[in-house]
Amino acid sequence: PLEPVECLGITFENDEERREYFLERLREKLKDPEFRKIEGFPIGEDEDILALSDPPYYTACPNPFIEDLVKHHGKPYDPTTDDYRREPFAADVSEGKSDPIYNAHSYHTKVPHKAIMRYILHYTEPGDVVFDGFCGTGMTGVAAQLCGDRETVESLGYRIDDQGIIYQQEEQTDEAGKKRIAWNPFSKLGTRSAVLNDLSPAATFIAYNYNTPVDVTAFTHQAKCILKEVEEECGWMYQTLRVEAKELISNSPETLAEKIRGCKTAEEVRSLLNPHSSALGTINYTVWSDVFICPECTQEVIFWKAAVDKEAGKVQRDFPCPHCNIILTKRNMDRARLTKFDKAIAQTIQQAKQVPVLINYSDGNKRYEKAPDAFDMALIDKIDELDIPYWYPTDRMPEGEESRRNDGIGLTHVHHFYTKRNLWVLDAFVHKSHKLQTRALWVATACTEGSSALNRERPFGLPSKLSGTLYVSSMIREINTLGFLRRKIGKYKTCGIVPCISIGAKSSTETNEFNSSIDYIFTDPPFGGNLMYSELNFLWEAWLKVCTNNKTEAITNKVQGKGLSEYQRIMTECFRTFCHALKPGHWMTVEFHNSKNSVWNSIQEALQNAGFVIADVRMLDKQQGSFKQVTSANAVKQDLVISCYKPNGGLEDRFKLSAGTEEGVWDFARTHLKQLPVFVSKNGQAEIIAERQNYLLFDRMVAFHVQRGERVPMSAAEFYAGLEQRFPPRDGMYFLPDQAAEYDKKRMTVKEVLQLQLFISDEASAIQWLKQQLTKKPQTFQSIHPQFLKEIGSWQKYEKVLELSELLEQNFLRYDGKGDVPSQIHSHQSSNYK
Repeated sequence: PLEPVECLGITFENDEERREYFLERLREKLKDPEFRKIEGFPIGEDEDILALSDPPYYTACPNPFIEDLVKHHGKPYDPTTDDYRREPFAADVSEGKSDPIYNAHSYHTKVPHKAIMRYILHYTEPGDVVFDGFCGTGMTGVAAQLCGDRETVESLGYRIDDQGIIYQQEEQTDEAGKKRIAWNPFSKLGTRSAVLNDLSPAATFIAYNYNTPVDVTAFTHQAKCILKEVEEECGWMYQTLRVEAKELISNSPETLAEKIRGCKTAEEVRSLLNPHSSALGTINYTVWSDVFICPECTQEVIFWKAAVDKEAGKVQRDFPCPHCNIILTKRNMDRARLTKFDKAIAQTIQQAKQVPVLINYSDGNKRYEKAPDAFDMALIDKIDELDIPYWYPTDRMPEGEESRRNDGIGLTHVHHFYTKRNLWVLDAFVHKSHKLQTRALWVATACTEGSSALNRERPFGLPSKLSGTLYVSSMIREINTLGFLRRKIGKYKTCGIVPCISIGAKSSTETNEFNSSIDYIFTDPPFGGNLMYSELNFLWEAWLKVCTNNKTEAITNKVQGKGLSEYQRIMTECFRTFCHALKPGHWMTVEFHNSKNSVWNSIQEALQNAGFVIADVRMLDKQQGSFKQVTSANAVKQDLVISCYKPNGGLEDRFKLSAGTEEGVWDFARTHLKQLPVFVSKNGQAEIIAERQNYLLFDRMVAFHVQRGERVPMSAAEFYAGLEQRFPPRDGMYFLPDQAAEYDKKRMTVKEVLQLQLFISDEASAIQWLKQQLTKKPQTFQSIHPQFLKEIGSWQKYEKVLELSELLEQNFLRYDGKGDVPSQIHSHQSSNYK
């Protein structure tokens, strides 16, 4: 906008003047050697960092303006006036991934922003500052801003009155026992400010573009104009002879192919093809197939032709050699290979051979398919001969478990993941879009994975990348990147309502610049070795020219030399800085996804060691699972959500005086009980609130003492006896007196209390608990696991915590639901345990 703008108390003539002013300040900061020593400082040249940045709101490095921005926009914590009070958000959440904003740019894992909105609305007021230290694509920022959008908030099932008060629906029962629906106020309409941080420059770059205001109409118009230029330059690369139109050309396809081979430049090819436009169609996609060598006859075997059974509608695992008829599998064949000189890196390379086997093209509004002919092969060869006139990334893939998985097939550098024409189109679009700054680059990065060799061809299903990996299939769908860019521009979405307070790229162990100034934290951190973020993000970051410094990446990774203990140490440091930033008495929500009990325990211990107290664990259902979640027997479909709080200053001050005494124990218990939900109902039944049971109250009390270096003054038996004496018990739970009265009143509104489940303390009780669950009905690992993790909080510290997969395999039968129940254990991906 050309009108004056205000930023950090300074008025600028326009937004560009604001940006230039803060860019100069950032440029000076980058010259400071101490600034570059901040943990997680990304790998990149100053000019490349500056080119991506939009200070003070976003920097592609640690953001030096965060502290000023939080002070300017936030509300300082004053213990004498702070009356903040919230129960934990005690409801399971289910939100899908179909929202256009969510799908505007891909990422390895995201929490739907509408799910996060429910938490933010519950815990905050308009104008509060929300923090996410593992922000990924910035969905927490999206959610914080859309809390001010009436239509989006109402889409969550809430009502809003003329004063902006938000109401949620609750079922109540009157004195006569009749049920009625009541609308109770719980929040206010209004944007919340977000502070977003991530170790990955790719993540913060995507987050910035999601969260920054832009004139979408103007941008879309400019981007389409630029794409038109790219189409004029590169459109010929996606042309093919229509099957039924060969008679329209003045030369035979073979003759025309020879003429293409004789062209010296791209312009010559364009000129050659222009007179034949009526005979040409536009390629939508080309399928490429691996080529193998038969071990018996040593002939080449094209996987697509040999293994794809169109009549049966599947890809065969075993198939006959088309030359000698011996039965083959991919495992018993070697790959055919090609040796060529790669001018981009000035090296001779060897790559697995792939050939085009199918072309899908459009003629007007109709689509057709054909096998590649001499024209198509000549065009592909000619494109490969020509030099791309723009810069493109040629970086060596970094060392890593995932990033070098394709070395064996010769995909060792970033540009190897693209066909020459797709690489050319992406380069041309980025080069011609420099006037649009980072917006066009964001559109390009949204297309880099789908335009690469990661896009699997699935003959009888939709093409897709195998999420969370850099896996390259034996069949690849090379899409028309011009069309892909056009679709992305048409679907361009941003939810920037106001500038986010701050986005920066650095380690979350280094966020000490704000002390007790954050109102709420929602975060979705890495979990063990689930995803190798820095390796997966490299394909994006190579285009951005700024890459992740993974020294402090919270992950288990053999190449990085990080096991579970290193992961827990880094997570503890991160959570400790989060605790330092959060206002006392306020809340943090941690979304958890992993199938290993050991990682779950590490996260809980890291939270408690950092100073947080866990108050509740719930479920988050993203509805649509990833490939691994859908197909893997040991993947988990639902995530867990941990609600934890930072103890307020009053408790901490009192504890310093009473630490190690019984008085300190019961002061903590009373304060902790105030933070727990009083009553939770579901489907007409009252739920048992696990955190109000004696064993978890004891566990939280012990953790509180241990984290502060104090001795625990009583045993579990003494603590349990003290609970009975001091706090009214209800249905196996303990309450403060006023809470017990509230529970009794609400307890009358439901039919019954869900049966108190056996709590898990060791292997024997874990097996008993599983028997209790499986007696009701057979269940999959995916459905049992989230519930199991919620129940293992009381596992004895001296007992080895066994993985759920071990307990199931050793004690239960697995079957696929077809026929009789087997008499012995066997394996099946979609099987149930019984």
